[in-house]
Amino acid sequence: MGSKRDMIDDELDHGEGKAKELVHPDRRSTKDEQKKEQDKQNKKGKTKRIPVWVKEEVIEYEDDLKTLQIELLKLQNHVKAQGLKVMMIFEGRDAAGKGGTIKRITEHLNPRGARVVALDKPSDTEKTQWFFQRYTHHLPAAGEMVLFDRSWYNRGGVEPVMGFCSQEEHTEFLHEVPEFERMLVNSNTILFKFYFSVSKKEQARRFDKRKSDPLKQYKLSPVDTKSQEMWDKYTIAKYTMLLSSHTDYAPWAIIRSDNKKKARINCIKYILEHIEYPDKIKQKALEQDPEIMIDGDKEIANMETSMSLKKDGNEHG
Repeated sequence: MGSKRDMIDDELDHGEGKAKELVHPDRRSTKDEQKKEQDKQNKKGKTKRIPVWVKEEVIEYEDDLKTLQIELLKLQNHVKAQGLKVMMIFEGRDAAGKGGTIKRITEHLNPRGARVVALDKPSDTEKTQWFFQRYTHHLPAAGEMVLFDRSWYNRGGVEPVMGFCSQEEHTEFLHEVPEFERMLVNSNTILFKFYFSVSKKEQARRFDKRKSDPLKQYKLSPVDTKSQEMWDKYTIAKYTMLLSSHTDYAPWAIIRSDNKKKARINCIKYILEHIEYPDKIKQKALEQDPEIMIDGDKEIANMETSMSLKKDGNEHG
């Protein structure tokens, strides 16, 4: 039910795309004929029908998503059969579209082999542990796919910006995280790292929508309310995080997410492209949009150029 509502919200949010009418045979007739048919259906106790208009863009998105979700099921069967360990990290600013993408990925997967991990703030006991310790409990076992809705990279972004960790702890994290991920990859874990990059203007629009939507107000937090005013600090934190943790063995994939539909489709294509499995769809169908999916090295270069030119702060972050 949630995904359908999100689809409607996206449709209302983005006005682009042509509208296409879903025409049924009984709607091609005259009004009198339609009324007679409606009365006939009502007498039979059938549900009343109403005209529906759907944008062509939405129809194409739903078709593409269904195709890719079928491929994800093939992938999951392969992961289980071969005992693979697949881990995906979803990071980005607040309201960047991480949660919606995770929902579409896991929507039809078998929950016994696909888990979503979204940890709350650490307990008093966890605060005394090695920083990565609370995350190691949730790493994938053989045959599992685990999706982290935020991860240890909280210490690379939110924590230093909001003052939840010291500068020394932040620096130590940036030093340790490449080695930690090297150990994961060396233990045959297939690691994906996605950073969802949303523009400042679009983030503000999504925050305003959350304030007025009673079904989305739970997503707002004190941290969210400061995201806009601390935009530049988050940008610097993102840059240092990418610079320290974008490696050959654990690269970042940056996803431009102002358009949620395109972000979801391109993210799933990236996952499917990078793991081989039986009966895989043709490679051409998995090609990503270079304007949406950006390599980590390119994003670092873009940020260096952007910061040197001192742009107005509405760049993606």
